[in-house]
Amino acid sequence: MIQLKNTVLFQIVMALVVSLFLSCESNFKQVQMINYSEFVPASDADSIEVKYTDSGRISGVMKSPKMLDYANVAFPFTDFPKGIDVTLYDKKGKRTFIVANYAISYKKTGIIDLQGKVKITSETGQQLETEQLFFDQKNEWFYTERKFKLTDKAKGVSFGQGIDFSKDFKIVNSQRISGELEAEE
Repeated sequence: MIQLKNTVLFQIVMALVVSLFLSCESNFKQVQMINYSEFVPASDADSIEVKYTDSGRISGVMKSPKMLDYANVAFPFTDFPKGIDVTLYDKKGKRTFIVANYAISYKKTGIIDLQGKVKITSETGQQLETEQLFFDQKNEWFYTERKFKLTDKAKGVSFGQGIDFSKDFKIVNSQRISGELEAEE
């Protein structure tokens, strides 16, 4: 009789334990969402054209089919997922044209990362092609460690890996170059 009572008591306790486990609702997803912050842009624009000015004169014009501005994150940046088309003007009005399939501009550092079939052409006929190029806006300086092709109507075509140059192509420092170039003496 005592054993029968123990068996019945055991079955009742097990039924309660099983019903407790089955009745508990899983809130694991809610717990995960506590520290979740959605990564969405602060602003989103289509077909933009931005004109940059310096002391009343236009220093650049940028066009892009899509812009996503992430000004609301710890390290703010602007993303151009469908590419950009930029025209830079020097103080004498000479232009430099930049085209890239993708770009991202970091606000705190002033660095623009251009990617995917990047092509820069000066008004004097110099052209640089590469897959990734960085532009330091403060110093108006381009640089990359990627392979590049530099075409100069006066000096020929060169290939290499690693280059940095001023936005007007007046100063060019290239590494590991090959090709036919005419050197000034």
